[in-house]
Amino acid sequence: MLKVSENLKQKSNLDYLLDSEYDEALKDENFKKYVSHINLKREVLKKYTSNLQISLNDYLSSQTPHHLFDCPNKLKGYIYMPKVVDNMLEFSYVPCICKKEFDKENYYHDNTLLFNVPYEIKNANLKDIYKEDKNRHHIILWLANFIKNYKKDKHQKGLYLHGNFGCGKTYLIAATFNELAKQNIKSAIVFWPEYLRDLKDSFNSPSKTEFSKKYNYLKKVPLLLIDDIGAEATTQWSRDEILCPLLQYRMDEKLPTFFTSNLDLKNLENHLSITRDGTEEIKAGRIISRIKQLAESKEMLSENLRK
Repeated sequence: MLKVSENLKQKSNLDYLLDSEYDEALKDENFKKYVSHINLKREVLKKYTSNLQISLNDYLSSQTPHHLFDCPNKLKGYIYMPKVVDNMLEFSYVPCICKKEFDKENYYHDNTLLFNVPYEIKNANLKDIYKEDKNRHHIILWLANFIKNYKKDKHQKGLYLHGNFGCGKTYLIAATFNELAKQNIKSAIVFWPEYLRDLKDSFNSPSKTEFSKKYNYLKKVPLLLIDDIGAEATTQWSRDEILCPLLQYRMDEKLPTFFTSNLDLKNLENHLSITRDGTEEIKAGRIISRIKQLAESKEMLSENLRK
């Protein structure tokens, strides 16, 4: 009998505490208005006072314009929101306005595969490109025309862009790809030396699935940038088993392929001809022939933007 009495007393004390906490929260007009829209009785709502206050704070914060990176909520980009389920409240995180706006502005990133390229390349934008140097204007115009004509002709030639270190070759082409990504055009940008190392590691792994996935994606993606070709150590495997079949497939399918390099085509041919096994000019020449079929060669000599 004593135990029953003690349980009733504890329950009474708990109800008193819940009522007090809830009544105190109701002194805030925002809280009062917030809970008034929840179709539950007081006896249920008072059990969730703390969670409702957290939810209210998130909600109010979301009403003030802000960027995702400046979101004041505990979980950036999300609001802790209540939902009525079986006469009880369940709380879950739903996207804040800032998260929705960020996703809307950056949805196109899902259309571009980046492999071991600098972070700024991900956000490359034609509006932000450096236009003060007139030596870049002919390349900017070429890329603008490529974008303009892509819908009419998805089998245009790409660009072999060579020039001095740090002049922004990769950024310009990445900005072009990002612009087309907004039209749901898939693309890939791979830093060639590192891609080859990674591909070799996956080739030597017990399962060849990863190797095939990485390699076949580059073969078939609508737009491809092979970044910094000529910076890799040439081997017969990378040249004859990887690069040559890749270029041959894209040439046969007329898929636009872009290249950046510090070497012009003549010097690239010399680079590709030399391996530890000797000099093989014919095999290097085959690569250059395919590049010429796939891309127009243009030079850009500009100031080093990485200083």
